[in-house]
Amino acid sequence: MNEIRYLVDENTARALGDQLRRRQPMINVIYVGDELAPSLGTTDPDILLWLECESYYLITRNRRSMPRHLREHLAMGRHVPGIFTLRPGAPLKQIIEDLLLVWEAAYPGEYEDQIVHIPF
Repeated sequence: MNEIRYLVDENTARALGDQLRRRQPMINVIYVGDELAPSLGTTDPDILLWLECESYYLITRNRRSMPRHLREHLAMGRHVPGIFTLRPGAPLKQIIEDLLLVWEAAYPGEYEDQIVHIPF
């Protein structure tokens, strides 16, 4: 079992995390707005700080502004475990398969400070 934990942003359907848990009950997936997660409406820069502090990987549909926010975050000497952006129109089944593959097979630091598009 891997130590990868996912935070799903508020603009991504909850079905994604629900399906990940259904396929792999041991996986740790929380949503923005959950009790242990950033609250709804948290800014992207604050989400990045939270990811860094809590060691969660972000799952997001934000392909427009997240790259800029990540560049600014890294320029301040900060880091994130990894960000997975979902490709528009990609089948949920393939997204789930790829995120499970990451959870099962990624080595520590493999996605650090990167934005990776899912499906691969």
